[in-house]
Amino acid sequence: MNLPTWITLSRLLGAPLVLVLLAAPSPAQQWWAVLVFLLAASTDWVDGYLARRLDQVTELGKFLDPLVDKLLVLAPLLALVEMGRVPAWGVFLIVARELTIAGWRVNPTFQGKQVPGASQWGKVKTVVQIAAIALLLMPLPAPWPAIALGLFWMAVALTWWSGWMYLRPRKT
Repeated sequence: MNLPTWITLSRLLGAPLVLVLLAAPSPAQQWWAVLVFLLAASTDWVDGYLARRLDQVTELGKFLDPLVDKLLVLAPLLALVEMGRVPAWGVFLIVARELTIAGWRVNPTFQGKQVPGASQWGKVKTVVQIAAIALLLMPLPAPWPAIALGLFWMAVALTWWSGWMYLRPRKT
């Protein structure tokens, strides 16, 4: 395994740590959860940059990177449902899209074919998801929780839009 793949795997450690911090969160633990989440999320850019820069893009890395990204996003979203900050059906919409795209990518009909990578819409979706989650985790006074929830719904909409853009028929 190369350095970018190790960085990807290190990002995976952030998900359970965020969940532990949010199990019975005090305001301090919530801030720590935000810090861990943002630090882990920032490694997504680092591993991709290094993989391209060092010419170390691997099949394992291309498989692990989106999987780890999804786990890192879904872990705090589940905690936010438990904390009553987001509705479960909104998180379900995100999970449904992510599972659909993941299933599409590993579809046997693509064996030996080039599967499209993340689009610009997918990248925008990820940034908005991360911003929404970070704000929702923060113990901030009004009006911030309402702003964070609005950003969450924007993330849900972008999640579905980017999924549609990924799956839509393309002209050849």
